[in-house]
Amino acid sequence: MRVVGIVIPLEEKSATRLIEPLTTLVAADMALVNQTILSRTGSAVTMIPEVANHLIASGGKRLRPILTLATAGLCGYDGEGHIKLAAAVEFMHTATLLHDDVVDDSDMRRGKAAARVVFGNQASVLVGDFLLGQAFKMMVEVGSLACLQVLSDAAAIIAEGEVMQLSAAKDTHTSEDAYLAVIRAKTAALFAAACEVGPILAGSPDEEIEACRGYGANLGIAFQLIDDALDYGGSAAKLGKNVGDDFREGKITLPVVLSFRRGAPAEREFWKRTLERGETQDGDLEFAIATMKKHRAIEDTIERARHYAAMARDALELFPSSEWKRALLDAVEFSVQRAH
Repeated sequence: MRVVGIVIPLEEKSATRLIEPLTTLVAADMALVNQTILSRTGSAVTMIPEVANHLIASGGKRLRPILTLATAGLCGYDGEGHIKLAAAVEFMHTATLLHDDVVDDSDMRRGKAAARVVFGNQASVLVGDFLLGQAFKMMVEVGSLACLQVLSDAAAIIAEGEVMQLSAAKDTHTSEDAYLAVIRAKTAALFAAACEVGPILAGSPDEEIEACRGYGANLGIAFQLIDDALDYGGSAAKLGKNVGDDFREGKITLPVVLSFRRGAPAEREFWKRTLERGETQDGDLEFAIATMKKHRAIEDTIERARHYAAMARDALELFPSSEWKRALLDAVEFSVQRAH
């Protein structure tokens, strides 16, 4: 008998399948969050909903609000305040994307023209400000001072991270510690806050609140590091933007930091020419990727992400087994599996 082997490309599907238990658990609540998002982008100033919906309607994983709903579920919350807080978290995230694209001169976002390209820089910044205002209105409506404190702290930390990144922009001498400080502020702070407000609403004990916060913070770092790796070793379909956008925008990310540190003088000069001075030519992106592979920069970035993913999983260990816990653990694996 002859055995015939069939090769099926499972990578994309397997990663997506890992997040499905979580999205299924929060589906009903997420529908309410989406309704809230749509109602809160309304304004008599027609450009506001146009700009906001250009980005909000373009997809995105909605991972941060999903985490708010899920950690509330994990801790047994049975009220309605988590709906508005999840919408507020998504508005905060959307506002940072609108502002980021202006600061970075980005042309693409989620596979389509960035809002700044369609509507202009001024409109993008101002609508981002509008969304932040709406986010804080919803936090106040929920009436939890502790949640307001957590999310307002996160907003300030995110802004600090933006300025830190601006200060380090195009600086090839950026250290790994300095880069991690940026992503802790820019990315992990909102993940952490998104995961913390659910247990606060549920009246959970401090150790559970801290566990959820630790889960979110470490998941956020892992998530960003995988994004960094995918920019040089992934596909446009996985990224929602063009491969190499970080390189074209002169961003210093961890694969660059590792490649620069490990490179020969000629290779370091290449990074200075392309990222610091912005002098690029045909073939530079391919050379950058080849240099990263030579020095295992992409693999080691993924390995760093695995380390933070393990810390995220460990943070949930104090919770008893439940479908919420299993789904949240799967979400960690989803974040890392995107690199494969």
